[in-house]
Amino acid sequence: LAQATDPISNYNWQSSIAAMVNSYGTGPQVQYAPPAEIKPTFARGQRRRMNLAAICFSLFVPWVLFSVIYAVFSFSLHYRQPAICYFIAFLGLLVVGAFGYLAFYAKNWQDAREPGREPSWFVFLFVTSLVAWLSAILLGDLNFWHNMQRYYDTRNLNTYPSVDPSRMRGQQLMDAGNIIFTEGSRLDLTKSMGFKNDDVYCVAPITTGDDPLATYDFWAVGINCCSGNAADFHCGEFNNPRAQAGLRLMRDDQRAFFRLAVQQAESAYNVQAVHPLFFHWLQDPVAEVNSYQDDGFKYYLLGMFTHFAVQLFLVVIGVLAFSKIGYY
Repeated sequence: LAQATDPISNYNWQSSIAAMVNSYGTGPQVQYAPPAEIKPTFARGQRRRMNLAAICFSLFVPWVLFSVIYAVFSFSLHYRQPAICYFIAFLGLLVVGAFGYLAFYAKNWQDAREPGREPSWFVFLFVTSLVAWLSAILLGDLNFWHNMQRYYDTRNLNTYPSVDPSRMRGQQLMDAGNIIFTEGSRLDLTKSMGFKNDDVYCVAPITTGDDPLATYDFWAVGINCCSGNAADFHCGEFNNPRAQAGLRLMRDDQRAFFRLAVQQAESAYNVQAVHPLFFHWLQDPVAEVNSYQDDGFKYYLLGMFTHFAVQLFLVVIGVLAFSKIGYY
């Protein structure tokens, strides 16, 4: 019984019987063929070589796609030619779609050769490229709206030196981006006011001398830097004696709330503001504008290198995961 259950022993036993029968001539000649080579059911397959081309492609292509789309949405092309900006983003989406098609086509082709085996690197490339495209658009928009648009808007406006707030009117300086006021100009904190709409929109008139002005058309502004019910304006460089300049407010969504604060100040202090213009009160508006550009480039570089580090980490994880299951 033990021999019957062992293929090799069974072969030796049957061969011996056949030899004995043949030697005595008591039966026909028996030719016994040995059984075919027996392979274990769960044989260990050959180890595949690592696909270095696919790994490099999966590392650099999503990163390059991210860097290009991020730059397009962050900088001047978005400001001056938004249609071209969105067209380039559409081309990037076509590239991502091509990777998705290749992943789908490769899966069908792979299933025909090795059913159940997934085209791992094509799928990885498609997914990471799609994430890179989406994150580049999102981060590029944020960088543009918070930094670069303010820089471009201000640079497109004029700079006016030696502006006397007691003589000049808001209608005369409607294209002002930066204003350097005359010596002795200051904030009249006793006439500050705030308007609350979730945030508190604070205003204080820019004046000169001690005499009341015929019209208060230049106002320093800030958000959440006053109580709203008392003259306690402390926005920007309000306590800097060298601050005599204004950087134009460029946020259209905030301008209406500051206008309401000015109207409250007109009613509370019995003053007039015919055509109010709003500024951030500071010492050096040029340095402030340049800081917008510096921040835009800083966040672009930070995003670009961060994405490369994240992509490298994902590729390493992919290599380790695919090597465990034999997908190279």
